[in-house]
Amino acid sequence: MADTTASTWMRRALHLAASGPWPDPNPRVGCVIVAPDGSVVAEGHHHGAGTPHAEVEALRRAGERAWGATAYVTLEPCAHTGRTGPCADALVGAGVARVVFAQSDPNPDAMGGAERLHAAGIDVMGGVLADEAIALNDRWARGVALGRPLVTWKFAATLDGRSAAADGTSRWITSDASRADTHALRATRDAVLVGTGTLLVDDPRLTARMPGGGLAERQPLRVVMGLRDVPDSAEVHRGHGEVLHLRTRDPEHALEELWHNGVRDVWLEGGPTLAAAFVVAGLVDDVYAYLAPALLGAGRSAVDDLGITTIADVRRLETVDVEIIGGDVRVHARPGDRTEEEQ
Repeated sequence: MADTTASTWMRRALHLAASGPWPDPNPRVGCVIVAPDGSVVAEGHHHGAGTPHAEVEALRRAGERAWGATAYVTLEPCAHTGRTGPCADALVGAGVARVVFAQSDPNPDAMGGAERLHAAGIDVMGGVLADEAIALNDRWARGVALGRPLVTWKFAATLDGRSAAADGTSRWITSDASRADTHALRATRDAVLVGTGTLLVDDPRLTARMPGGGLAERQPLRVVMGLRDVPDSAEVHRGHGEVLHLRTRDPEHALEELWHNGVRDVWLEGGPTLAAAFVVAGLVDDVYAYLAPALLGAGRSAVDDLGITTIADVRRLETVDVEIIGGDVRVHARPGDRTEEEQ
């Protein structure tokens, strides 16, 4: 069990890590360097892809004072060379005597830092406040484990599962408060994704907006997926930020291209056809369903045919939380494993 001192400094490092940007291709990491007498030598946190890692930032600030000190880091120092060099080597070169980290690095391309530090004669201890560190980078770690961006499917529907009326109209099924909540969540993702069908019918801008209509400070990459052309007059071209057109109908190919473009977290707002394609492919990791207390009786369903013909094949979701927003019900759920009885 970690001692009180290690937990105290690690909690400070976690606080620093939380200042880092998310979403980002890299995890949020914080570092505190403490001298043998217990005084803080320097602190640092990662500011996003392409910037120095937390350890390097702290070491630069510490200079020669890092010699013989202890570095508290929220994630096992990396052992690979990417845009920056290995943090493990930087710690060895700075003369740090001890490294305490929280979470082991789940990235197969970066792991091995603890072994490299130990081989260099540095005292290493891991697992201090590991659960808190894992929670801080939960979505990043899940994406690393999958080797693709996480996908959150969002849809709005009536209680009878209709996302549009029989005449095709769909604005607005849910309340202003629900739409504001959607935009707040959209702003926390790397990209927002729709199909060309939704784009041609609804002509959305796909920007993240604040209550009152102003743009959120951070805008996700706007992605359109499908073989049809995106008209130059489309509203998506008028918003702020980048627009990417993926000329494919294959969800796996789309996510592979997005992964290589640094996208780690996708907000899927496509229509029922695109949603069904992702669900059938097993590529939906979270679902946010906004259900309005209303009935249509006919019209477009929230999702197209999933190929399910019997209740034994129903796709079960595990409820994460349920919240009332502006009179609507927001259900956050994740796909769960089917039981042996259901299979």
